[in-house]
Amino acid sequence: MDEEFELEMSPLCRDVTEGGDTVRVEIYRGGSEGWVLEVVDAYGNSTVWDDEFPTDAAALEEAMATIREEGIGVLIGSEAE
Repeated sequence: MDEEFELEMSPLCRDVTEGGDTVRVEIYRGGSEGWVLEVVDAYGNSTVWDDEFPTDAAALEEAMATIREEGIGVLIGSEAE
C-alpha cells in the first residue's frame, strides 16, 4: 500500500562553505520519527546517511563534524557530463 506523507524540512537546513566549495545540508523527516541527513553538492550529487537521527540538531552536528574532520571534499562528487 502506498502511503503518502509530507516531508518536514528542518529549519537547520543551510549552505556550508569551506575553501571556496559549498554544499547544501538538508535535514528532513517524513514517514518516520527520525531525521534524515542529506548533503547536496553544486553538481547535484547527494550523500545520504544510512542512519536516521533522533533530532535535527544531531543531524546537523554530524554533518558539521564530517566537514570538520574529513573536509568538505568528501561530500563533493564529480561534475556530470
